[in-house]
Amino acid sequence: MHTGEPMPSITVNGTLRTITAPAGKPLLWVLREDLDLPGTKYGCGASQCGACRVLIDGASTPSCAITLGEVEAASVVTVEGLSRPDGPLSPVQQAWIDEQVPQCGFCQPGFLIAVTALLDRVPNPTDAEIDEAITNICRCGTYPRIRRAIHRAAAARAQA
Repeated sequence: MHTGEPMPSITVNGTLRTITAPAGKPLLWVLREDLDLPGTKYGCGASQCGACRVLIDGASTPSCAITLGEVEAASVVTVEGLSRPDGPLSPVQQAWIDEQVPQCGFCQPGFLIAVTALLDRVPNPTDAEIDEAITNICRCGTYPRIRRAIHRAAAARAQA
């Protein structure tokens, strides 16, 4: 039921959306429950694990710790928005497949977002820059594959 208060609007994956959820609702739950975008995962709820990362105006941000009201008028990109459904995968997504990164896959959407943000800022990162920027947690321990995938994606983006 609408209370008469203005409804927040955000751009999600390139589409302007007016949301009927309260402005204080965590963005993670708006994406999953109100917009039916389940790719963004709930991991820890404390901005530590990285499973819930989304791009907000290009910055990798934990969606569990930011509210709908805080991102009003912002551009949000979820893992579903990294490539078009009818188009090719992004270089980061393709590198993930080529390097066989996922095991259980739960944390991977957050990694894909964090790596996309890193490569947007640092097109050819060193291992030290990767270690500093990518702090997501992977319980399966696929970190060596993740590092290889990041370097592969950087090379693919440089050739594009």
